[in-house]
Amino acid sequence: MVHTIIIDLRRKLKKMITMLAGGTGSVKLVRGISSQIRDISVISNVGDNYWLYGLYICPDIDTILYGLADLLDTEKGWGIKKDTYNFLRQMEMLGEETWFKIGDRDAAIHLLRTNMLKNGTNLSDITTWLCQKFAIDTKLIPVTDNTVETRIVTSKGDLHLQEFWVKHKGQDNVEGIKYVGADKARANPAAVNAIHDSKLVIIAPGNPLTSIGPILSIKGIKKELSKSKKKVVVVSPLIGNNSISGPAAKYMEAAGMEVSVYGLAKMYSDVASHIVIDSSDKPHTRKIENLDMKVYETKIKMKDKKDEDALASFILKQVHV
Repeated sequence: MVHTIIIDLRRKLKKMITMLAGGTGSVKLVRGISSQIRDISVISNVGDNYWLYGLYICPDIDTILYGLADLLDTEKGWGIKKDTYNFLRQMEMLGEETWFKIGDRDAAIHLLRTNMLKNGTNLSDITTWLCQKFAIDTKLIPVTDNTVETRIVTSKGDLHLQEFWVKHKGQDNVEGIKYVGADKARANPAAVNAIHDSKLVIIAPGNPLTSIGPILSIKGIKKELSKSKKKVVVVSPLIGNNSISGPAAKYMEAAGMEVSVYGLAKMYSDVASHIVIDSSDKPHTRKIENLDMKVYETKIKMKDKKDEDALASFILKQVHV
């Protein structure tokens, strides 16, 4: 009986998919994969978490949460669809800055999370509780329960990522990127176990430096990925020399990286053995293969649910580990 249970457990573990995700680019593929595979875990970036109005806001966690609950405002790529902004209008009337657009329903999540944190509940348990409240089966795992802050270094000083990108609209020249607190952060054991136990690990097409970079900055995560690299696949957020959305190209250039799928592959070569690129980037294939990475070419831009499902299906069927 015990032997049978162990065999069944091993079979289940071999079917598990784990994804590393952050930002609006990631949620599209998370939705696509989750529509086809039930047993998935999503390790979320926490580097852009931000305190505002006394509330603890977790943009990347919430984007995945809303996306899987079919609540995401897909036009904006963040927040809850059809949300209202009475809270924000009241804050503006009281003289507060309102550059970070928090909707009323969104604010309720931040308030509950903040109260639970102040009462001693860790971010992982709060996130699990929220998934249960939204009837989400997917395991959504913050990469760490410790504080990690992604800060953008500019000629005018360094700014929190939210301040740089949202408040100042990314106008200043980027001189560098720091992950403050990452050196002392403890990897979430559930995240390490998910990577270890999964059949396939997918690095979603998030910004490599501000969405995925903070996850890789946690030593325990990078170590486990390196050990498991034969089953890790990266999905490119670039087509040609441009990011599909967001400032990925700008950040890569600032970090001294080649803004191309080859530059991306070089960054991930220590932790991944497979990469999915757009068909138009085929000229880079042979060069990437010299990094000992298997290259898969397909249409990677996800404009709608059909595209999301198609890319997810391609990865699940074509990437052999």
